[in-house]
Amino acid sequence: MIAVTTFRGASVAVFGLGGSGLATCEALRAGGARVIAWDDNPASVAKAEAAGHEVADLRHIDWSGVAALVLAPGVPLTHPAPHWSVGLARANGVEILGDIELFCRERRATVPRSPFVAITGTNGKSTTTALITHILAACGRDPQMGGNIGTAILSLQPPAAGRSHVVECSSFQIDLTPSIDPLVGICLNVTPDHLDRHGTLDLYAGVKERLVAGVQPGGTAILGIDDRHSQAMADRAERAGHQVVRISIRNPVADGLCLEGPDIVRTRAGAVVARFSLGSAGALRGTHNAQNAMAAYAACEALGLAHADIVRAMLTFPGLAHRMEQVGRIGKVLFVNDSKATNADSTEKALAAFSDIYWIAGGTPKEGGIAPLARFFPRIRKTYLIGKSAADFAVTLGSHPHVIAGTLDKALALAAADAAADGAADPVVLLSPACASYDQFPNFEVRGKAFRDLVLAMPGIAKA
Repeated sequence: MIAVTTFRGASVAVFGLGGSGLATCEALRAGGARVIAWDDNPASVAKAEAAGHEVADLRHIDWSGVAALVLAPGVPLTHPAPHWSVGLARANGVEILGDIELFCRERRATVPRSPFVAITGTNGKSTTTALITHILAACGRDPQMGGNIGTAILSLQPPAAGRSHVVECSSFQIDLTPSIDPLVGICLNVTPDHLDRHGTLDLYAGVKERLVAGVQPGGTAILGIDDRHSQAMADRAERAGHQVVRISIRNPVADGLCLEGPDIVRTRAGAVVARFSLGSAGALRGTHNAQNAMAAYAACEALGLAHADIVRAMLTFPGLAHRMEQVGRIGKVLFVNDSKATNADSTEKALAAFSDIYWIAGGTPKEGGIAPLARFFPRIRKTYLIGKSAADFAVTLGSHPHVIAGTLDKALALAAADAAADGAADPVVLLSPACASYDQFPNFEVRGKAFRDLVLAMPGIAKA
């Protein structure tokens, strides 16, 4: 745990008592602050009280003595409307922060040059975060991974000179981190997402940009430049005097990383200075993972690792759970869990990485559905639709072979039987829903685990 000493002796309100909220309460109390905790869910309040935290309805406290409101990232700050706790804090002139901001302040106060890598982007940030952590660990470093990827940042070990914090940051979290200042800041890409929480794409991109704009002096900003917002971010970061590494899977770059045939190349002043291939890295299949690998390479290079060590470690990356996770094989049929693909843009990456696909899709649909994926339909032998979106997705698929299976277990059984009868060399049963999970599962992790468990229970399965 990271004890937050920067609010020692002060009163801090905490709203939102899930995992990160409870970790925040513990960290603030360990650092000497008085914590007043609350949540709209009575069960969460009771859990915090049972853990020994002071609880009080923030609508009825004296805000004049409160130094800050620490807000859980899932609580609306601006759109579609600020949460009532935000309104109270603003009315009383109280600053509103998130747990990553508390980490940043503690790091500045204790070990301001300790390695801190912050990663954002609409897609790919979890894989990139896990890949950087894997490389650092394989090279003998002490990486601490957390943030949006699962472990609350204040539950990690505290900053230290030889310890790296590798932190995935969602736009919600960056919005609550006004002084974010990583040593290495990464923004992979910006595509439409979470517009209900940020209002417009420009505002959403503006939040993402704070992470790279805040890179501390002497640090490195790493930016994908394959969309207009990220390209503009890279140009502004360079004009601001930051060291910028550009990465692209579409075009050459003079100083950064890009594709040259099947290889990834590192360029400086227009010349290739290093190259490597991901051909033997099954967990990094697809051009989207080439972008993730470029970002991870640049980050580890900025932290002082050598080319050969980075590449050697990268090729042993086991992959991220629920993101193109190769669960197992039955004969020639590969079963892939891509439950983390909750929108069409994310599913596109999986469809582009395979052929002869038996596709399980559906759930709670996102805007646009699967219409943007039509150019990949020729790769799909048959689609098995589940969940709330099934009927609408069937209309989009039209005459392309599909069946409404309804539930994940039925879809898997049908897909497995059809794939086994396929004469192709490498048929793939792919769960890549292009939807949120909330109609049938609490979250994508539970959905992915259900798929994995069903696959591993099948007769004749061999782990991939």
